[in-house]
Amino acid sequence: MNSPWLVVGLGNPGTRYAHNRHNVGQMVIDVLAGRAGSRLSSHKTRTRVADVRLGVLPGGAPGPRVILACTTSYMNESGGPVQALARFYDVDPSTRLLVIHDDLDLPAHVLRLKRGGGEGGHNGLRSISQALGTRDYARLRVGVGRPPGRQDPADFVLSDFPGREQAELAVTLEQAADVVEQVVADGFVAAQQRLHSA
Repeated sequence: MNSPWLVVGLGNPGTRYAHNRHNVGQMVIDVLAGRAGSRLSSHKTRTRVADVRLGVLPGGAPGPRVILACTTSYMNESGGPVQALARFYDVDPSTRLLVIHDDLDLPAHVLRLKRGGGEGGHNGLRSISQALGTRDYARLRVGVGRPPGRQDPADFVLSDFPGREQAELAVTLEQAADVVEQVVADGFVAAQQRLHSA
């Protein structure tokens, strides 16, 4: 029996941060849980999880088993909970972990899949890499763009998406959820080729 995919959306806990750019990973998880008709519930690993099947296989069978997760720790402490989840569900991070996160180096609403490499100054990714002892895991990067003028990047990612971006954000979240479904159904490489050639 193959272990499930573990798909983790990064963000900070609580309503204060819920709509921040930094929480876009958790927003994607909420879309995926909704598609699966499920809700996330508290788990002993300092996370909220939903054990679901994503998508539909040829012939109409339910898609692959996926653990959707958001940490209940702060962003810079994401590593411990992600490591604990991987251990609990017997997931090999190098093959079955996908982390969804905001990315300042991509234009707003651009999606990119990446495996391994640096963390780009992202505290959540840095914490995960340190806890796992490897950078060799898959990431879905959700572009939020650069801060305007001289605004501090930390303040920028901890601010909400502006009203004028809400319609586009809704589309981006659905597109990101589509990409996650493609990764778990068709594999990382096929999903990456499809996304990057679009």
